[in-house]
Amino acid sequence: MEYRRYNDTYYIRMDKGDEIIEKIFGVCREEHIGSAVYSGIGGCSRAEIQTFIPDKGTFETNELCGMLELVSLNGSIISDEEDQLFHHTHAVFSYVEDGVHGMAGGHIRSITVLYTAEIELRPVIGGTIGRKLDPETGTGFWNFSD
Repeated sequence: MEYRRYNDTYYIRMDKGDEIIEKIFGVCREEHIGSAVYSGIGGCSRAEIQTFIPDKGTFETNELCGMLELVSLNGSIISDEEDQLFHHTHAVFSYVEDGVHGMAGGHIRSITVLYTAEIELRPVIGGTIGRKLDPETGTGFWNFSD
């Protein structure tokens, strides 16, 4: 992985074997970024996609493996009172299975890069977005406290 900052935006190139969320967290820690939004594209080998099932109150996970084109990645980073980072990431992948093109997407648990991923990370300027725990889903949502 390598990254550069131009003005207030970080451009991150990830390499084979990099786990995307982990590397984004690494840049945020190194650069002292408490909240940000990001987007990206790339070629991936593995993705864990989750879908929240309201009736069960849990997430179901589906793992994709193979040549996965990362068509769209969008997410946010927030932090809690102890500066622990959390992500909320969605992605869409295209792939070929048995000669048929398919697509899959949803909430992301993890993504492994196959050959490269290009991520644009935009920190929140002038403040930090906190984390508010949602008891229904067990996840954290944006918290705006001044």
